Amino acid sequence: MPAAAWIIVLSAAASVSLSLGARQTFGLFLLPLGVEHGISATVLGASVAIHNLIWGIGQPFAGALADRIGTGRVALSGAAIYAVGLLLPAIYPSAATLIIGIGILTGLGTAAAGAGTVLGAVARAVPEHRRGDALGLASAGGSVGQAAMVPFAQWGIETGGTSFAFTLLASTMLLALVICPRLEWKAPIRVGNAMPVGIAGLPNLARRALADRDFALLTLGFFACGFQLAFLTVHLPAHLALCGLPTGLGVTALMLIGLFNIPGSWLCGRIGNVIRPEVALGAIYLLRTICIAIFASIVPSEWGTMIFAAVMGFIWLGTVPLTSAAIARRFGVADLGALYGVCFLSHQVGGFLGAGAGAIVVDATGSYAAFWPVMLVVGIVAIASNWATRAPRMAPA
Repeated sequence: MPAAAWIIVLSAAASVSLSLGARQTFGLFLLPLGVEHGISATVLGASVAIHNLIWGIGQPFAGALADRIGTGRVALSGAAIYAVGLLLPAIYPSAATLIIGIGILTGLGTAAAGAGTVLGAVARAVPEHRRGDALGLASAGGSVGQAAMVPFAQWGIETGGTSFAFTLLASTMLLALVICPRLEWKAPIRVGNAMPVGIAGLPNLARRALADRDFALLTLGFFACGFQLAFLTVHLPAHLALCGLPTGLGVTALMLIGLFNIPGSWLCGRIGNVIRPEVALGAIYLLRTICIAIFASIVPSEWGTMIFAAVMGFIWLGTVPLTSAAIARRFGVADLGALYGVCFLSHQVGGFLGAGAGAIVVDATGSYAAFWPVMLVVGIVAIASNWATRAPRMAPA
């Protein structure tokens, strides 16, 4: 790939690292917020659930805007909104600031600066035969932030409390000032006869895409991804603590997920160049569901948790480059940001339900035992929907 394309790939990876890395830490605050400020698990769970929903609703609009005016400008704005969202509960910890800051503002920030927006720039910057590699590399690089920010946030909580930790996370968004201008800063170059629809044309584009049977099935499968990952991100540390395991094990598990996702996302991107992405997605959901079934059926242990985190991490965000590649094969790259956003809204509705319902269950019953069977059913639906798709009749450039 040319040097300019490499710069965009690396900048996209860094932007994803910031946005996904910070949100990966939210589960660490679940119990400390209750101890320090009397804020219940339901409040943070609801905040993260709203975050997922706002992220999903905002993603099609952020993607369409980036397709039209340039990814870098949208991503930089998102990082600024994200920082404000983290500072609100740092300055005045309360249920209201968690809902507004973590729920609404960081949701909008992730939509603008996260993978759904920046991977469109990557897909446009590289030749079609290298698209899977580039998307995989950008997603894999994004995992560095997830691995690094979890111990960083935990250190902040242990050193100065939750407010100090939120402030530290907000300060990392300053890196966007260096990263985002190196993305696709100006309006994207027109691809053939394809002109991005922009926000005004988004409703029409969404209707046309969802009328396509296979795009609708791909979107249904993405719901399960959001449901499963949001539940584990928010509730895995608390689940382990309730099982009597050390508090630090939750931190280790989230860090391992981020570390193993680096080679996993890269490999999934490469696989998308070789086999049909939807087939690979079904295999990922199958492996993920088997791992959840095993983990839920045995007594949690330190080694068992670390193995579970490593395996889940390897396939954690592998769905992102594969889903992007599947959409690009069917519809081209001119509106990839918008189309990915339409599909991703389903992912975030799943995330909203996974994070929120998990909080309600643990507050009502004191454990997560009743929730694991639901995770399995959702996974089976994702496997079936992806494997029911058909190959596209033609692959647009």
